[in-house]
Amino acid sequence: MISAKRGEGGGDIFPICTFIYKYCESLQAKRRSKMGISDVVVNELKIDPAFVLSPEFRPKPVEVLKELDGIPVIDLAPLLANDEKGTQIIVEQIAKASEEWGFFQLINHGIPIKLLDDVEVEALKFFSLPLEEKRKIRRTLEHPLGYFDTELTQNVRDWKEVFDFVTRGKLEFAAADGTLNVQENKWPESPPFLKDVCEAWKEATLGVAYKILELLTLSLGLPATYFNPLFDKEDTNFMRLNYYPPCPAPDLVLGVSGHKDSGALTVLVQDEVGGLEVRRKDGEWIRVKPRRDALIINVGDLFQQVWSNDRYKSVEHRVVVNEHKERSSIPLFINPSNATNVFPIPELLDAQHPPKYRQYNWGDFLQALKTSHFKNMRVENIQISHLAINS
Repeated sequence: MISAKRGEGGGDIFPICTFIYKYCESLQAKRRSKMGISDVVVNELKIDPAFVLSPEFRPKPVEVLKELDGIPVIDLAPLLANDEKGTQIIVEQIAKASEEWGFFQLINHGIPIKLLDDVEVEALKFFSLPLEEKRKIRRTLEHPLGYFDTELTQNVRDWKEVFDFVTRGKLEFAAADGTLNVQENKWPESPPFLKDVCEAWKEATLGVAYKILELLTLSLGLPATYFNPLFDKEDTNFMRLNYYPPCPAPDLVLGVSGHKDSGALTVLVQDEVGGLEVRRKDGEWIRVKPRRDALIINVGDLFQQVWSNDRYKSVEHRVVVNEHKERSSIPLFINPSNATNVFPIPELLDAQHPPKYRQYNWGDFLQALKTSHFKNMRVENIQISHLAINS
């Protein structure tokens, strides 16, 4: 069983980060020299230059993009019916989808669409409030829960607003001085039903998420409950409400720049406007077609690469914005406790399959990642791939 005790051989991520920062700074210097912001009419569009991407990272026009409705669609009906043979087929489908895509969609997952409708309605009411009202529960670096509208991905500001809350109601992590920092969810006074509908959606989605986590574990040839101790107590799961306003320059900015999710698993729903794109193995960005009856599953770096020791590969993805329509999405991020030390699973290692990642502490990594999302570190955001032994 993998360790869940912080400080017992977990390794210090910060010396590693120092090396990564120095290396990435040289890359970022080249990237900044290519920004070419002067070649766009930023002032006329009234776009803050902080949103503008380097030319090589800007989205292609919609007409040249291919729409993907071909990421694997997996039917959970056999699992819900306790069909043992059908469940084994689902495990095999998940394994194949994880190896080839890192993304798949679930249908017949058992969550009523009415729950999703309720969350979307209340979320839109919240994001429609005046900015000063939303900022009453604004997130800070010291208190990473609540409303936020200046998040960075790869040091470029995302065209979005978010509201974050943790599934356990409070978050515990080590402060800069080493003391324990305990922060509770911040809920707005208006709309009054936002908390209730979010809690209902959270409970329903968590149930599906942990079923998928167990099926993923089985796909590696491990007991279904192998990872459960890392999530049973003090997990760092959180849910986010994403709001993407209409954008006057959708060819210059992104709702979220290209990235990989660093945790174990993400369960996502997007509205009918769409905007999620995944990067295919050949490097081409493909639009994921919205499907109202499906949950989108993204297997993150933690499970997809580190625990599986690169048997599975996580996939870069991003969000494009719309010039005329607002868009929303709701992701649930499944993450272990801060105390968890992460490393390739020993049962999957042998002489032909040596470990490909250094051991690191999840809480330290998560804190470094959150800091890079909050303020411009002037280097590439920390990624689990930076902890590969051959990096």
